[in-house]
Amino acid sequence: MAYEAVIGLEVHAHLLTHSKIFCGCATAFGAPPNTQVCEVCLGMPGSLPVLNRKAVEYALKMALATDCTIAPESVFARKNYFYPDLPKGYQISQFELPLAEHGHLEIKVNGQAKRIGITRIHLEEDAGKLVHSEARPVSFVDFNRTGVPLIEIVSEPDMESPDEAVEYLKGLRNILLYLEICDGNLEEGSFRCDANISLRPVGAKELGVKVELKNMNSFRFIKAALEFEIKRQRANLSAGREIVQETRLWDTSSNQTVSMRGKEEAHDYRYFPDPDLVPVRIDHDWLESLRKNLVELPKARLKRFQAEYGLPEYDAEVLTSDKALADYFEATVKLFPQPKQVSNWIMGELMRELKKEEAGIDSCRVSPAALGKLLSLVDTGALSGKLAKTVFEDMVATGRDPEAIIKEKGLVQISDSGALEALAQEIIDANPKEAADFRAGKTKVLGFFVGQLMKKTKGQANPQMANEIFRKLLA
Repeated sequence: MAYEAVIGLEVHAHLLTHSKIFCGCATAFGAPPNTQVCEVCLGMPGSLPVLNRKAVEYALKMALATDCTIAPESVFARKNYFYPDLPKGYQISQFELPLAEHGHLEIKVNGQAKRIGITRIHLEEDAGKLVHSEARPVSFVDFNRTGVPLIEIVSEPDMESPDEAVEYLKGLRNILLYLEICDGNLEEGSFRCDANISLRPVGAKELGVKVELKNMNSFRFIKAALEFEIKRQRANLSAGREIVQETRLWDTSSNQTVSMRGKEEAHDYRYFPDPDLVPVRIDHDWLESLRKNLVELPKARLKRFQAEYGLPEYDAEVLTSDKALADYFEATVKLFPQPKQVSNWIMGELMRELKKEEAGIDSCRVSPAALGKLLSLVDTGALSGKLAKTVFEDMVATGRDPEAIIKEKGLVQISDSGALEALAQEIIDANPKEAADFRAGKTKVLGFFVGQLMKKTKGQANPQMANEIFRKLLA
């Protein structure tokens, strides 16, 4: 029997507030353990939570950006479970009355557009972090992360493949970065997801038994975990074995999912409204102000890049897939107003060098001003395109100004027609057979002559001028 995958994702995104969701403790990543805590986030008796307005604002922005319906009133609830990193014995979240529902996100896989439904977006606090000792069988608890504000974005089970899941996650992350409400760091856990996956016979309407996947901190691992789980469930179903509803972890050392625990249901958490927090009512004027002042989102920017800069759809998609990359492109175009040429360099040379260093555009040593200056030198003929790539490699490695590199290495393009003509004549005189072939109609030999001149000038001859000079001398 043929089976199809059904995938839904639960995404958790840390909000970039300076303080936690229910207290004034800092949210900065990397502080010494248990230094960013107080009686509220540690759940001390008698302490009372106070909601962070900025966290609500950031959650509303994400809800607006994904076309969700904003609830006029939402309620915080206590999600009860015991775990060492949860000091109160419960997590403050939202359950029956979330902040926003019924949104969507458009993705594109293999050229095919698809709309993925968003069930809900709600606010909650993060738990602490367990640190397991490698030297002895003990674990330590760091409560710094306890109370850091999160939004949980729950999708509909609309994805049918790992590729669709990854594109959906990249799309969500990109919107969060554009809104500047989350740094999107998967390794640090500020953007993470749990995947619910089941298989069912092709064409069936009823969902199969779902398995939850955790511990996936990169897009590569998410895709690999989903691919493995699809194979595992398909093999079990084909052999007549039942799928157990459970939570499984992705084991990066063995590249497989392993069972962690049985999957909880909502009733296991004994949700009830938090008696210390009043319902959240969203002021209409505040919401409309947020809607009106929402930043330009990736989809709108993509269309503008096509209309304003005349870029092909592919170029616009690549450039707008990362806010920092799109910002870099626009900053460079302001200094060197030839969009397609800038796009070609960013998507070619720049992204190739960044891939080598496994770095993002934020850590690139070449500023938009420096790239604009380099492209201007090529445009005016002061530097050949080939030598520009050599100069650019140095710029990426050192961050130096292109003119300084050119001067140091003596790479200024030779555009003196008299000097080039004298050298060209020497080459023609030294190669009479090739000269005769050209005059006999074998025009491809022109490349040989230009190559010889480039060799003589160490690549510094103006190639366009070289072609013209040889054509004139060989006529």
